Parts: sequence; C-alpha cells; structure tokens
Amino acid sequence: MSKADSSAETALPSVAIHVGHFGDEDQEHFKLLEPSSPAPVLMPSGQMRKVKSFTDTHRIRDVNAASGAASARSLRPYDQVTAYPDGSDSGTNPYAPSVRSLASIGMGCTDGRKMVIRRVPTSPTELFHLVRPPTPPDEDTASHESDCGEEEEDAETVHLKPRRPFWANKIQFVLACVGYSVGLGNVWRFPYLCYKSGGGAFLIPYFIILLVCGVPMLFMELAIGQYTAHGPIGALSQICPLFKGAGVASVVISFVMSTYYAVIIAWAIYYFFTSFKSEVPWASCSNRWNTAQCWVPNHNTNISKPNGSQTPTEQFFEKKVLSMSDGIEYPGGMRWELAACLVCAWVLVYFALWKSIKSSAKVRYITTTLPFLLIIVFLGRSLTLDGADKGLRFFFKPDWELLKQSRPWVNAASQIFNSIGIAFGSMIMFASYNRFDNNFLHDTLAVSLINAVTSLIVGIFTFATIGNIAFEQNTSVKDVIADSPGLLFVVYPQAIAKMPASQLWAVLFFFMFLCLGLNSQFAIVEVVVTSIQDGFPDMIRRRLVYHELLVLCVCAVSLVFGLPHIIHSGIYIFQLMDYYAASLSITYLAFFEMVGIAWFYGVDRLSKNIKQMTGQCPSLYFRFCWLIAAPALLLALWVASLVDYMPPSYRQYQYPAWAQVLGWTIASVSLLCIPVYAVIVIVRSPGSSFREKLRNSIRPTSLCDCGVPDCDLCCSESEPPDDKVTIN
Repeated sequence: MSKADSSAETALPSVAIHVGHFGDEDQEHFKLLEPSSPAPVLMPSGQMRKVKSFTDTHRIRDVNAASGAASARSLRPYDQVTAYPDGSDSGTNPYAPSVRSLASIGMGCTDGRKMVIRRVPTSPTELFHLVRPPTPPDEDTASHESDCGEEEEDAETVHLKPRRPFWANKIQFVLACVGYSVGLGNVWRFPYLCYKSGGGAFLIPYFIILLVCGVPMLFMELAIGQYTAHGPIGALSQICPLFKGAGVASVVISFVMSTYYAVIIAWAIYYFFTSFKSEVPWASCSNRWNTAQCWVPNHNTNISKPNGSQTPTEQFFEKKVLSMSDGIEYPGGMRWELAACLVCAWVLVYFALWKSIKSSAKVRYITTTLPFLLIIVFLGRSLTLDGADKGLRFFFKPDWELLKQSRPWVNAASQIFNSIGIAFGSMIMFASYNRFDNNFLHDTLAVSLINAVTSLIVGIFTFATIGNIAFEQNTSVKDVIADSPGLLFVVYPQAIAKMPASQLWAVLFFFMFLCLGLNSQFAIVEVVVTSIQDGFPDMIRRRLVYHELLVLCVCAVSLVFGLPHIIHSGIYIFQLMDYYAASLSITYLAFFEMVGIAWFYGVDRLSKNIKQMTGQCPSLYFRFCWLIAAPALLLALWVASLVDYMPPSYRQYQYPAWAQVLGWTIASVSLLCIPVYAVIVIVRSPGSSFREKLRNSIRPTSLCDCGVPDCDLCCSESEPPDDKVTIN
C-alpha cells in the first residue's frame, strides 16, 4: 500500500456529509451535516464512530500530533473520496453524494484551501471524477504546491491566507537551511567572535557545543516543525502550551535581529557600489576623510604600527561609511547614503519573500550556490599571501588558559545558535513546509556538516588574511585590529587592495557577502511572517487580505526600527543590540525550549512522532543529549554568562549606565516572554485547583478527547494498533 493510500485511510473529508441510505432509490436523502447532527467517520481500521459535533470534526482534522491527521497534509484530492463498493454501478450507486447538495458549495481540502466547483456535474460519475481524478499524478515527482486542485482555485481567492505550501523538492529545503547557516552567521559572526575569543581557544568549545547541543537541537526542531506544520509559536503551543512563550521569544529575537542584520546588508551594498570606482577608495590615505593618524602599512620599511594610528580601511569604514560619533550619547544626524542602501536591502528582501517560499526558494538557487564558489576562490588566494601562516597558527593553536573563562564558551554557543539557526525559530519554520514523511535526519547531518566545514574554510581564509596584515604591520596577530562588528569590513578590503585587479576582487567579494547576508535575512523575516500567519489567520484574512501586504508591513516596520543603526552613533546601538539580543538571551531561550520539548512533552513521545514520520526511532545519542547533556550544558553556560557578566564595549569605549539599562530592557522583551506566557496559560487552563490547571497546561493541545481507545488520530502516545497502517 502506498503512503498516499495509507494516509487517505486516516484522513477525514473536508466537508462532513451525512448520508442516509434507503432501500428505494427515490427515497435517497443527503444533507449537509448540521451542528447537532451526528455523522459517521471512517476510521483507519474500517470501523465507524460518531462525531459529537461539527467542531469535533474540525478538531480531528486539525490535529497535527496524530499521524493520520498530520499525514493528511500530503494528500491529494483523489485521496478524500472512498471508492464505490465492489460490484456497484457508478450511475446507480446509493452511496454517491447528491449532485443537488454539492453543486453550489465550495469543498474544503485537507490543507485548508477551498476548491470551488465551477461546472455543475450532471451525474454521480462526473461528480466523482471531479473530486477524485481518475489518473493521479506520480507521488514522487509531483510538486505538492499544486495539491488540492490549484487549477480549479478561484482566482479571486488566491491572495487570501493560503494553505501552507510545500517545498517543491528536497533541494529547496536543504538550500534554505544551508543558506541560513552559511550566511552572516559564518562569514561575518564566526571570524568576529573567534578573533574576539582568542582564536584556537574558540574552536574547542565550538565543536563540543555543536555535538552536544547543535546537532541534537537541530534534529529536534526539524522534527517538531515538520510534525506540527507550524512556525515556532504554533509548534510549541501545540506540543506544550506552558512553553508557548519560548516560541514567542524566538520570534521577538528574530525580529530584533532582522532590524540590524539588514544594516550589515546595507554596508555590503555600499561597499559593492563603491568597488566600481577606478581605484578602491580604501587603498590610500589621500582621501578627504583621512586624518593625520592614517598610516599605510609597508613591510619593507620594517616599521611597526604607531600607537593611535589607523589603516586606510579602518578610516574608510569608521569615518566615511559610518561617520562615527564619539559615543552613543552623541547621536548626530542620519547617514543618507546608508539609508538609501538600507531601503535597497529591504526591497530585495521583500521581492524575494512576497510569494512566500515559492519566490524565496527560487532566489536561493543563486544566493546559496554562487557564494560557495567564491569562498573557495578566496580561500586559494588567501593561502598564497605573505604571513598567512602566522594567522593560521593563531586560528588553530589554542590558548588553554582562555578555556577556563566562560566568555569563549558563551560566544561559541551564541555562534552555534546563530549559524545553524536553532532557538531562533528558523529551522522550525523551514521544516513546517516539509512533507510529513520527509526523512529529516539526512538533512540534519548535511546541514551540520556543511556548517562546520564552511566555518573552518571561512576561518582559514579570514585568519590567513589577518596574518598577512600582521606581517605588513610588523605586529602580532592579536594586535592587528580591535575586535568589533566591522572586522570583516576592515580585514578583507585591506587584503583586496593589494591584489591585482582589486576592483574585480572587491566586486566579487561584496557580491558574495550580499548573497550570504540575504540568505540569513530571508530566514529571519520568514520566521516573523510565518508566525503572524499562524497566530492571526482570521485577522490577516480580514484586514490585510493579500499575503504580499503582510510581508510589506513586516519589512516596513523592520526598516523603521533599523534606522537608528545608521545615524552617526549607529554602530554603538548596533553593538548594544547584538550583545543583548543575540548573545546574552539565546542560551536562556535554548534551555527552556529544550526543557519544554524534551522534559514536558517527553523524549519518548517525540521519538514516536519521529518514527511515524521517518520510520526510525532516534538513536541513543540524540535521546541522551535531549534529556541530559544539552539541558545541563545550556544551564551551565547561562549561569556562567550571568556570573561573569561584563558590560558591552566598543573598542576602548565603555557604554554609560543608561545604555546598559536600555540593553537589558531589549533583552527582557524576549526573556520575559517565557514566564509571562506560562502564567497566562496556567490561568486560562481549565481546572479547579492549581495542580489541575498545571496538568492541563502541559498537555499537548493536539491530542483529541474522542474517547476511542488507541485512536491513531487522538492518542499519539500509544503505538498504532496492528490493524492500522503505520506511516513510514
């Protein structure tokens, strides 16, 4: 039996119809199910049971924790009608629905879309063929984006809140995950945090946390996203309502990150267009923005970098691009060139996302694959630079004393979560567009491996370049440049300026960086859009109507919140946001997400869900990490980050007290989501005592209370009976 057939046995029709059968054909009576009318429901075993009300029918259909209901997301229309009984004639079949009762109604589909009958059928045979095409497409090659009769859909309803689409193929899903992991997380954040944490001392905790937390959490998030077919808020509220706040917190952090990640893309756009000049402006000290402290390194003169001096690339970034003020308390005016670049960045993001994954998936074919080719080219070039060996020794040789401090460990955890996208909701959102039977274990291993290898490759060519700069300046690698978010925009341009055809290399590099930044931004913004759609479908349908308008509103609001980052003190605001929103809060969020899923929802229940989707239970390695290793490590990192808390700084600049309070306020927006929503859920849960309310608040809302023992639609905790079909 095929998977489609087995799924059809557990799926319910979109329109519940009560069929009354009489011996005389003239007395046949068919009517739509009234709220008070019971209707027969066909169970996978072929048994019939009563549905108490029409709302119960909807609850059973919407149950995503049940294998049969969840697998109904991958059904096609021809799977929703039971074939005629053997030996019966289609023209006289007493079980055929009445043409009069269905001629003027819209029939629902398993994924929520509405199929409108344009032509009134004149016989039961035509009606049957309309709902169940006689020649179904091949399941393995057909795109699920055309499920449920997309051709018959009314053109006037296409813009409404759509059913959740599916990835057209597995490559699109993998490219989306890889594009996010090889985006700004690896090319911008990894070198910056690695240099800040002492080079080789960063790699050891990085790979330990990757194996203990990164890979298991990625596998877990893909599982719950694919199983529930919802974004982070909807998924966590279904499997454990008490921890719905963890999903809300991940969306809040994603929104905050989208506001300043777009600023990095704006910087890249500015550098990209500047690279088309006949001579790159960061190669010399003869420009109008250069000061007396500008110093061009030259190894032949055997002169070390003077104290207080800056290279041309540093002055171009700080004095020309940013036009930095002396501190966050001196805001200054708007940098209008950067404002134009920021608008350009959001226009690119909008037109890549305005058709949901249908448009963004196609864009990723270019923005994900092309940067890999350029990364390999830059790797080969960087290894031939003088002094590259000095940088590689700093990158691979750890300082064991630094491992006794908590900062490299906290930074490594922050980098893992940012690069892979776990605890930010991105991977849950991507997996929610998967088919129910997708084997995401392969995807987990592929994304984790590509992420780790890419981090090493980017680290090699970054520190090889830093080694060349240290060679030119006659200084040590750790003293080349102060650690700052602009490290990438200082190191690479300085190396590119010495290359032949520097303009060409600059254009290629910043185009690559632009593609990588867009990949990360696509994922972050999609989390926000998907969560709003899942949380407020009725409001979106009534107020915004068009999906494109929702994306436009999200992009416009994020653009407005990003404007403070491009004033003269914008880099200080940027550093403050990144420190409190993406680094300090993320281990806290990851810990409670892991606890809510592994402890409250249960590792055993999650393992059974995974077996329903993939046919295999997760290994002991995953189960151990979910239950013990990952929560213990995350708790230790979170406590250590609070005990060894150090206020943020930008080079030698120390933030004033009011700025630190502002940072904690930003962090508390996400930190307070978890306890606040937990209190709200407990208060609203049914029950006469606190214990009963607490018990109901941790019960998965996806379980149905139909009362049928071992119901595959309702009891996801129990194994399906022998006479039911197990989805593999």
